[in-house]
Amino acid sequence: MPDHYLTVAAEGEHETEVNRSRFLCALAPAPTEEDAQRFVGRIRERHPTASHHCYAYVIGADASVRRAFDDGEPGGTAGQPMLGMLLRREVRCVVAVVTRYFGGTKLGAGGLIRAYGGAVGAALDAQGTVTRRRLRSALVTVDHGRAGRLENELRALGHQVRSVSYGAEVAIALALPAGDLDSFASWLAGATAGAARLELGADTTDAV
Repeated sequence: MPDHYLTVAAEGEHETEVNRSRFLCALAPAPTEEDAQRFVGRIRERHPTASHHCYAYVIGADASVRRAFDDGEPGGTAGQPMLGMLLRREVRCVVAVVTRYFGGTKLGAGGLIRAYGGAVGAALDAQGTVTRRRLRSALVTVDHGRAGRLENELRALGHQVRSVSYGAEVAIALALPAGDLDSFASWLAGATAGAARLELGADTTDAV
């Protein structure tokens, strides 16, 4: 799996028109499925009188979660072509919502497929994409005596320290480049004389 992937840098919206129907495609980065669903909800609130709010999202640098929803359009004519466009353009950790304002002319199944997929493609062209590193969430647990120095060393080496929790031991949450996990584990063992524990979690997104 590549160590980098494409996504969108920020939220954005682009409008296309087909036979007087307006198609507004809103794009946003979505590190998790919950983030994607929250964005869909915000778009629904932003356009309460629209005919449809169809969406698709791809979660994870490895595209492990893929969802599509037609929101009342004929099955397979909206969400699936939107998802197909995201996958064809190889964007990850992203959600697309296409809001349709019906213009009075039916487009037919083929027309809908072209309109919804095309709305996503046009929005990606207008907004552009950025390259992000594929990261893996990790939790390092260590005793209090070593924790302060270890945290400083992690930050000095440029690792993304996302949180530090104090209890019976100290838990340091990190985001690590997915390709560097073996070398990091070796470094950690040497830096703490084997006293630290490393637990790896799911893929996550670059914080840049």
